[in-house]
Amino acid sequence: MRGITGEVVKFGIVGLSGVVVNFAVFWVCINGMGLASVRSNIVATVIAIATNYLGYRYWLYRDRDAASRKREITLFLVYSGIGMLIETGVLGFSVYVLDLRSHYEQIGAKVIGLAVATVFRFVSYRTWVFKAVPEEPVELPAQQTAAATSGQELAAQAELMLAAERIRFAQAE
Repeated sequence: MRGITGEVVKFGIVGLSGVVVNFAVFWVCINGMGLASVRSNIVATVIAIATNYLGYRYWLYRDRDAASRKREITLFLVYSGIGMLIETGVLGFSVYVLDLRSHYEQIGAKVIGLAVATVFRFVSYRTWVFKAVPEEPVELPAQQTAAATSGQELAAQAELMLAAERIRFAQAE
């Protein structure tokens, strides 16, 4: 749990910068450019997604497996797009179903949609996009190998070896 706390804080910092970009662009689009709220949300979210990727890849998840950047970017865009659909869906529902049309009501709906989408994005990015690289198995000297025969230790070593093989297999593809 200790490791995830720091990760959540860093995710929040990158996410907060994305929220600032998202809301600033959204506000400019609905007030300065006169775009509809749903279109404004899409433009703002796409720009925030681009800035967030840079923060996640090069600051928060810089130590994660980057062997397949094409796969990573594709998954990031897919899960970010789903998050955008969640956020835009809540906003669209509030505007077109609940008839909440003032700019402040739209921002309130955007906040709710963004909160739900953020939880989805955190789980998705952490689990599928920026995968942790498992540690390489440690070779034990012959004397220690004979002593390390408990079932739990053997199972742990086998899991590490399988994880390393999966990484090598994925990199070969």
